[in-house]
Amino acid sequence: MVSFDHREPGTDPADWTAFLDTVTTLPVQLDTVASVVVVAPHPDDETLGAGGLIATAAEAGVPVHVLLVTHGEGSHPDSPSTTPEDLRSIRDTEFRAALAVLAPAASATVLGVPDGGLREHPDVLRAALTERLAGVDGPVIVVAPWRGDGHRDHRIAGEVAADVVSHATGSALLEYPVWAWHWDEPSAPAAPWDRARSLALSSAVLDRKRAALDAYPSQTRPLSPAPGDEAIVDDRHAAHHLRPTEWFFAESPAQSSRSRESFDAHYERKPEGWDFDGSWYERRKRAVTLAALPHERYRSALELGCATGVLTAELTERADAVLGTDIAAAPLERARLRAPAARFVQAQLPSEWPDGRWDLVVMSEVGYYLSPSDLDATIDRVLGSLDDDGVLVACHWRHPDDDAVTSGDVVDARLAERWPRPALVRHVEEDFVLSVFPGPAVVSVATTEGLTP
Repeated sequence: MVSFDHREPGTDPADWTAFLDTVTTLPVQLDTVASVVVVAPHPDDETLGAGGLIATAAEAGVPVHVLLVTHGEGSHPDSPSTTPEDLRSIRDTEFRAALAVLAPAASATVLGVPDGGLREHPDVLRAALTERLAGVDGPVIVVAPWRGDGHRDHRIAGEVAADVVSHATGSALLEYPVWAWHWDEPSAPAAPWDRARSLALSSAVLDRKRAALDAYPSQTRPLSPAPGDEAIVDDRHAAHHLRPTEWFFAESPAQSSRSRESFDAHYERKPEGWDFDGSWYERRKRAVTLAALPHERYRSALELGCATGVLTAELTERADAVLGTDIAAAPLERARLRAPAARFVQAQLPSEWPDGRWDLVVMSEVGYYLSPSDLDATIDRVLGSLDDDGVLVACHWRHPDDDAVTSGDVVDARLAERWPRPALVRHVEEDFVLSVFPGPAVVSVATTEGLTP
């Protein structure tokens, strides 16, 4: 994730103006849209990122609904004058006032997720957005923060929105930047301007956006003269958002899984792949993974994406037969030396699926390299080859990965959505998420041992 300080001056708005004049873009079209749904992680995000779109849609008679994820109570963590409880109430009132300025007929749902806590509660937004889209008859534009915006809640909101839209027929996604204007550099932008979309704002719409932003004095003006009460969106910040054009990023074309060539190049640079042996994070994660297995012993284990076989070697101590697969050939040479009791085969998921039945399948740090369609097909492959008393163990890194197609949280959520039974184990911490998904005949350890009534 990008690290930035909102108190710093950040990129000069004039630098962006010069850059934006060079951007080739397509216009945002609202003439065939049945509804606009805006995802706002915090009160004022809807105004900063999409206030012009909300007002323009309202003028065109397009229904608008805003999903406000948090109350924004964490905006001033060091304030000596205003508590988070005060801010919660203040910002709720400001949000209602701003939305009434932008689109008096617009509706809103406040989800009440703790500010800064969307990563721990993504399913709240997922369920609300899924329900909202299911109730609309006709094409919908979902507007959500750009996933690369640099704020954790913005990233998770964007990821959840992208995942829901990918499974909702007739929906399209537009992503808006908020903090990227502040930290990104027009000379070498990180944002995907090759897929930019623009919306020209009439003078009346721009005036409404400006008035809506003024409805957030808790953010645009200091709470008090004391340190910790500074404005979050000062005039310099606001200038990024009060342009006569609003900017969005369209969803990229259908994503592909990470290629075999990219993994080959990785292992050519780093033959051991990642620091599986030396890293305490890796060693501890393996210990947590093995401890989560509900059976002491397995008949036949399949490890997807085994890399250099470090976890595979430990699985051979828990299973009668172990097969490891990886997309690249180079790590398998090391894996065969490290885990001589296991078998290994080079295979690309999900098309090159190994023959066999398994009572243990391990998917560790591989799911987020798969496209959404390949991930779904892989889940189907696992379900089709897993014995009734078997389990799938999935463990994934939760921080950004430049080579990943999705994220660990998205993979875990998709597995939970597609799996016929609830997870037997779900371990979530800041760095990784681990879930154990049971087959139809799996019962708890205590039940298996006759310890329960």
